[in-house]
Amino acid sequence: MSDTESYSYAKAGVDIAAGNALVRAIAPLAKATRRPGADAELGGFGGFFDLKAAGYDDPLLVAANDGVGTKLKLAIDHDAHDGVGIDLVAMCANDLIVQGAEPLFFLDYYATGKLESGVAERVIAGIAEGCRQAGCALIGGETAEMPGMYGPGDYDLAGFCVGAVERSQALTGNRVKVGDVLLGLASSGVHSNGFSLVRRLAADKGWKLNRPAIFDNEVLLIDALMAPTRIYVKSLLPLVRAGKIHALAHITGGGLLENIPRVLPEGTHAVVDADGWEQPRLMAFLQAQGNIEPEEMARTFNCGVGMVLAVDADGADAVAAELEAAGETVVRIGAVEAGEKGCTVRGSQETWSAKADWTATHLG
Repeated sequence: MSDTESYSYAKAGVDIAAGNALVRAIAPLAKATRRPGADAELGGFGGFFDLKAAGYDDPLLVAANDGVGTKLKLAIDHDAHDGVGIDLVAMCANDLIVQGAEPLFFLDYYATGKLESGVAERVIAGIAEGCRQAGCALIGGETAEMPGMYGPGDYDLAGFCVGAVERSQALTGNRVKVGDVLLGLASSGVHSNGFSLVRRLAADKGWKLNRPAIFDNEVLLIDALMAPTRIYVKSLLPLVRAGKIHALAHITGGGLLENIPRVLPEGTHAVVDADGWEQPRLMAFLQAQGNIEPEEMARTFNCGVGMVLAVDADGADAVAAELEAAGETVVRIGAVEAGEKGCTVRGSQETWSAKADWTATHLG
């Protein structure tokens, strides 16, 4: 390059025009997520939200942020970008509902080495769909093109969500008591945790990801693994507002063992009976492929349960019926007992392929 050559941002690898074109392309997606309190217009330096217009009187704001993790590597390697935006919203929105909060608005951060508009649009379309499922508005975001920071085709995602809950309805775990029943809501698959192990198994075992899964010939293995995280907000919010839920635990990294204690008060111990529901075939496949012990399954994967509720024993059946009417699959998975704060997952011989009765405990 000569000393007199004119430099530009484009010659450095950043295409501002492509970024502007992406904003124009995704503007209709954001507008489709409008809700009371937000008009979902893009292009400003920040996004407004009107809590009064959303109908709140004495709200607490609740914020959450998260990513999708190494599930993105599978998305990139197999051109499976359409659902990861839903994952991104789900990881944040589900964390808000466990505090009793309604997700109000969402912002995303999309970072890549070179902007590929087709991929970015698919990802952001998924984010908009996730916002629709969660009932929140996509009010802004950031697209960062950083040459040299990411390899060809690579990108990363982060999501930021803010919700609100009336002060009197916030879930803090202080209502949980001995005798409460634990209900589990079925997951849609692996969700967005444990994929470092999944990818290690895929590489070591030579999985043919673009072929039908051996546990379900009607679905490709890659599609089973990439199924978007289920968003539980709309089914749970009415029950939260009615005061029928004592606590909620989103089952993410750490599995059942480590997440349930996060919402328990001192002096209570969650006991989960793995005999109480059938292990999903995808989970059985992962366990068999990795010869994974039941205890490891309980702290790594959701094992078919994406959300756990603690509810009053007398109202458990009614809560389960209401959730089933809202489209959830509900199982009774255990109860809250007196003891050191923590969680025990136990199963009988053959449950989760165990060779004998087993117990796993985490003290929180």
